[in-house]
Amino acid sequence: MARMIDTHCHLDMLEDPASALGELGLTQLVSIGASVQHAHNAIALAEGHPEVFASVGLHPTDVKDSDSPETRAELEALSLHPRVVAIGESGLDDYWAHDQLGVQREAFLWQLDLGRRRDLPVIVHTRDAPGGERASQGCAEIIKEANWTRGILHCCNGHAGLLRAALDLGWSVSFAGNLTYKNAHAIQEAARFVPMDRLLVETDAPFLAPVPRRGKPNRPGYVRYTLQFLAALRGLSEQEAEAITDANARAVYRLPLT
Repeated sequence: MARMIDTHCHLDMLEDPASALGELGLTQLVSIGASVQHAHNAIALAEGHPEVFASVGLHPTDVKDSDSPETRAELEALSLHPRVVAIGESGLDDYWAHDQLGVQREAFLWQLDLGRRRDLPVIVHTRDAPGGERASQGCAEIIKEANWTRGILHCCNGHAGLLRAALDLGWSVSFAGNLTYKNAHAIQEAARFVPMDRLLVETDAPFLAPVPRRGKPNRPGYVRYTLQFLAALRGLSEQEAEAITDANARAVYRLPLT
């Protein structure tokens, strides 16, 4: 079996990060550093393991308590590290706190600008309140305003307006384990629609484990289950889907061939 790439995981949040490397045919992964501490952790893992790369940024749910000139200065410095391949994850989250979209917006715009200055893709997190779409609509408006052409819709939620805005900018779209869930109709429809050269797969480990591992802590190697589901949706063989998504991951993150 060929080896593949997990384009988005939180490796330092796993109980034993080193044990995740190389499992189930995994060859490369991007560990997300969406706070100062997690950024340091992700970079340390990348320094110690040649298959690991890092992002640095500030997660929208942390903006209210953590955004400051000092935080931004430290993340900007960390973004210069040679193992850093992306900014984020950033974006808008209306699920946990409904009064923070304004401050989240400012931090998001700053990270889009940082991505432009560093010539790095910006990884975008979007989570709406139940029954709402303020975060999705807001993210669509912000990425259009920023007009930065290197980006990734992480854990695509299926919102048509956000998807259209991202694709119009030339962004990639990443699908996580929730693609495999029985009632994820909008996400599955999006996965059928995204152009083949923009498709990515991820785990978001330790979150969102795919079927048949749903309900258990997610692992980077479980990206293969999402890939298999995506391949079936698109009428591809597993090998074809793997070749396409791995090539797309290398292109968007500018990863080396292994």
